[in-house]
Amino acid sequence: MSSHKAVPHPCAADKIRSSARELFYNQGIRAVGVDEIVQKAGVTKPSLYRAFESKDGLTTAYLIDYQQTFWGRIDAICHNHPDNPRAQILAYFDDLALRAAQPGYRGCALTNAIVEYPDPDHPVRREAARLKHEIREWIQQKVSNLKANDPDLLTDGLILLIEGVYTAGQVFYPPGPVIKAGKLARLLLQSSGISADQE
Repeated sequence: MSSHKAVPHPCAADKIRSSARELFYNQGIRAVGVDEIVQKAGVTKPSLYRAFESKDGLTTAYLIDYQQTFWGRIDAICHNHPDNPRAQILAYFDDLALRAAQPGYRGCALTNAIVEYPDPDHPVRREAARLKHEIREWIQQKVSNLKANDPDLLTDGLILLIEGVYTAGQVFYPPGPVIKAGKLARLLLQSSGISADQE
């Protein structure tokens, strides 16, 4: 008798999420229809509506999945630089610089969703904004553990740098200015009185 366990097949909802993530990120949310998603996933349209109720529901799930990828990167960075907020911040920007300098980079899914959905009351826009605030809170918490001259100014500067990388990575031919994100983050920290001896 074989001792191998059967490998579970992805359920329809998982296939839909995976297909939607690829299509939404590469083409834009509004540009992709439900028919295209289910065709790529190899499932039926009722399967999508049973799992997510609507395209907006699927889009919200897509944004949450995208944010989980972000937190996965952050967890790895914190594991590699324990109890060192300065090194964690810089490791994030060094990694972002490399990712944003790759051909085909499409920026941040949350930022893109906010641009696509200008109505602040739209559920997709609200969810994207909520997740964006989580990222700002992470930066703010890291900065609060450093002896910055002006913690609020430094937090805002780092957030503006992040958002600038998301856009510039799509505008300029690789590697473009985004490759310097880590160097710029170091300048921001230095200008706020945070030196390498805080590592």
